[in-house]
Order: sequence, then C-alpha cells, then structure tokens
Amino acid sequence: MTTASQKLQATVTSRETDAPAPVRVVIVAPSLDILGGQAIQASRLLRRFGEERSLVVDFLPVNPRLPGPLRALQNVKYVRTVCTSIMYVGLLLFRLRRYDIIHVFSASYLSFLLAPAPAILVAWLYRLPVVLNYRSGEAEDHLARWRRTALPIIKLARYVVVPSGYLVDVFSRFGVSAQAISNFVEPTEFCFRARETLTPVFFSNRNLEPLYNVGCIIDAFKLIQAEYSDAKLVIAGDGSERGRLEARVCELALRNVTFLGRVAATRMADIYDQADIYLNSPNIDNMPTSVIEAFSCGLPVVTSNAGGIPYIVQHEQTGLIFEKGDHVALASQALRLLNSPTLAQTLISNARAACDQYRWPTICKSWVELYHDLGEKTKVEHG
Repeated sequence: MTTASQKLQATVTSRETDAPAPVRVVIVAPSLDILGGQAIQASRLLRRFGEERSLVVDFLPVNPRLPGPLRALQNVKYVRTVCTSIMYVGLLLFRLRRYDIIHVFSASYLSFLLAPAPAILVAWLYRLPVVLNYRSGEAEDHLARWRRTALPIIKLARYVVVPSGYLVDVFSRFGVSAQAISNFVEPTEFCFRARETLTPVFFSNRNLEPLYNVGCIIDAFKLIQAEYSDAKLVIAGDGSERGRLEARVCELALRNVTFLGRVAATRMADIYDQADIYLNSPNIDNMPTSVIEAFSCGLPVVTSNAGGIPYIVQHEQTGLIFEKGDHVALASQALRLLNSPTLAQTLISNARAACDQYRWPTICKSWVELYHDLGEKTKVEHG
C-alpha cells in the first residue's frame, strides 16, 4: 500500500524531474590575486550566484597559478606572461565545453588581447555563446585604435554587457549593441554610518596609476590643509606612481598623509568607516565601484567628471563633481562639504537612496534573465 508520504515524495520527485536543467555558466575573469574592480565584481557574482538554483556557475581565472615548482616562473617578468598565457589557453580548451554560456570579463588594449580574446575565440570554435562583460573606461580609445582587430572579436560575442549607460553609448558609436547591468555592493559588507558632522578625514582607494590621477588629490590636499591644519588623507592602493606620489607629499610638506598600499577587499569597508569624505580624481573611468561603496557607507563623494562618472553621480544631488585634472576645483568642492553641513547631509541621504539600484536583487534579476534567454536561444539553434 502506498502511504500519503510516499505519494507526496513521488509528486516532488516528478516535479524535480520535469524541472528544466540549470543553465551552466562559467565566469572567465581575474582572480583576487590581481586586486581590482574586475576581480572584486567577479568574486561577488560567484558568491551570489551560488544561491541561484536555476544556475550552475563556475570560475576560470585568466591568471591561473602554475602548479608546484613551476609557480616560481610567475615571479619572473615576461616569463610570467608567457607561462600564464599558455596555461590559461590550455584551461580554456579543456574546460569550456562543459558549459552552456561563457561569461567573459574584459578590459582594454593588451589586457583584451591576453584575456577575453582567447576565451571568445575558443568559445567560437566550440560554438558556445559568449557574454562579453566589458568594463574599461578606455573603451572609446581602445575601439578606435583597434577597430580592425578588437571589434571583429567583440562582434563574435552574443551579448555585450557593460556596467553603465556611458559604455552603452560608446559601443553604439562603433555599431555594437550593448546593454547595461550595473556593478553592485553588499549592504551587509559596506554598512551605512551616519555622519552628522564631517571631520576633515579624506579617503582615496584607486590604483596608483596615471589614469587615476591620484596626484590631483595630493595637490588639492595642500589647499585643504591650508584651511584645516588637522586634515588627514588616507590613500589605499598601489601601482607604478607610488614613488612619485610619495615624493610629491614630501615636496609639498604635507602632514597626516598615509599610504596603505595594497589592501585586501575584506578590509576595505573598515577603512571607509574611518573616513568622512571620499575623493576620486581619475582622468579616465567607467563606473567605479568605489563610488557606490562610498555611497553605501555614508561618505559624501567629490569626484572628477571622467567618463561614465556623471552617469552615476549627479552634481549637488548625490555628490560633487569637478572638471578632471583641476585640483583647485577638487579642493573647493571638498571644502564646501566641510563648510556646508546641510549640503553634506543632502548628498549623503540622496546617495544612500540611490544605492537601491546597485543592490543584488535588482542586479541578479537582470543577469538571470539574460542567462536563461541566451540558454533558450542556444537550445533552439542547436536543435
């Protein structure tokens, strides 16, 4: 005799059998061995996608570690690039056929050639659909200079997804249709702290490379410190400009400037919490996750107008914007925050509200719909 519980179990088993198989996705991106925006967003997506039953999401690093004693080769300049590239292409050839969709993170220039291009070409060889997740603020120059090489490869991707409307507009000028799915932040990781009275404690966490122009912040801080002698500046990040920037601090006889160097992503929220104003001065940018992290933490933002930043920061609504490269304007806007408490509180409140569009439920829905739409189209095409 069949019991009621057995009938119920049979019904559940039948429904599970009838349910469509989960879509198998592999994210091809830098691992956190290369600390930067791509690696952080890829890590967050992988962690969150693990909660989605309709997906099986795996990870293939563009910077795989060589096994055993061979790993020492990755400490040697140039040799590192050759050995890592050989292993990366080998992994692509061996592993990509396991998946339904290849989700490839992309930067520009040589990075595009070394990382996304091989993944796109191997996927094309295996007739697998690619979602190219292009994330570089240098897109316009890259596509203009590499029109005959990068564009044909990009057009092999089934979808081009970018983090902001800015890059949607850039790609459209080159005849490529792109859609925007924003970066996101975790509210439990980047917690809001009310700052009723701002203190002159400033924070910057961009890589110390020329395009991020952290020198503009240092020059502006000279003017800020002339008004607030106890002002502090904390700079997180590392890069080729570090020595020059440290020398500039000494040249300007600045006080209370701290270079933290490379900071693990797990420590970053605590550093935001210790500051009161976030400064950002790139010459080239797309959608800096650090800006929305500052929004989430309750830091008012002073930023340049580079690239896609005006798409996410509205001047005198969610932040203060200055003309890129103008350190006098940067200092002036930073001083406005210290001297205008009402303005500061308005920006903090509006920026916090704007974070709703950068929360996981909104971003998850966009990605899951895209994956399933592409998965269904691929099934139809392959019969």
